[in-house]
Amino acid sequence: MTANFDGVRSKMSTLCYIERDGKYLMMHRVLKENDVNKDKWIGVGGHFELAESPEECLLREVYEETGYKLNEYSFRGIITFVYGKKGQETIEYMHLFTARNVVGEPKLCDEGVLEWVPKSKLMELELWEGDKIFLKLLDEREDFFSLKLVYNEEDELVESALDGKVLN
Repeated sequence: MTANFDGVRSKMSTLCYIERDGKYLMMHRVLKENDVNKDKWIGVGGHFELAESPEECLLREVYEETGYKLNEYSFRGIITFVYGKKGQETIEYMHLFTARNVVGEPKLCDEGVLEWVPKSKLMELELWEGDKIFLKLLDEREDFFSLKLVYNEEDELVESALDGKVLN
């Protein structure tokens, strides 16, 4: 789902980290053409369709990408991403979830390769700098949080703020 605010693109998406046996289900983004996440490891999720709630988007995207249905999930945070060319930025509001207790048969995904990765090994993967921040927050905090991440045109993290307070 995309909206425009005075020429600035706005998107809404979900991202979910499914946990089982001390591991997260991660997607290595190596299959999709022209992928902003090319070669990165991320959770599963995607963009809202018209009139979807965050939970509806979450359940649909997880099923489409993994074949799993979620029985237990938690809305953990909202991530505000700002990225793109100066004056033509995109602002993406990502609804961050964690989940346990999935059912179904795993399936192949056309966007990347799915793999269960021990949580202790996550920081060794090719991750976005901002993802490292919210993965750490998921591990350290139980409460809901708001994180703002600003990337420059070279995809470098140049600003971050947690619950309205600047981190860097």
